[in-house]
Amino acid sequence: MNLSKRFKRPVSVVPDETVVDGDVLELAGFNIRVIETPGHTSGSVCYEFEKENVIFTGDTLFNGTIGRTDVPTGDWETECISVKTRLFCLPEDMICYPGHGTTTTIGREKMYNTAVE
Repeated sequence: MNLSKRFKRPVSVVPDETVVDGDVLELAGFNIRVIETPGHTSGSVCYEFEKENVIFTGDTLFNGTIGRTDVPTGDWETECISVKTRLFCLPEDMICYPGHGTTTTIGREKMYNTAVE
């Protein structure tokens, strides 16, 4: 289900550890909060660095759009709900680092992202 079957050598791994919404990871001197954002896939999460005012949004939120949902367990409506209820409540000046493309801010996406209207 991870789409690696499209490549010559499919990959499947067993995680050392799993995370859930609200977990705070302490790594390399950072406190990183896990925010569940299902939609791109059922297990999608974002990682918030609150003190640094930064969030890594992966394939959930991009500059001007959201991630694709035509993958196993993906769902457009669920992703839009995740963005509106889990990400758009964060500080507007929070910098977003998506999985692809250029950085943006929560405020910019609230104002201009037409995918989640």
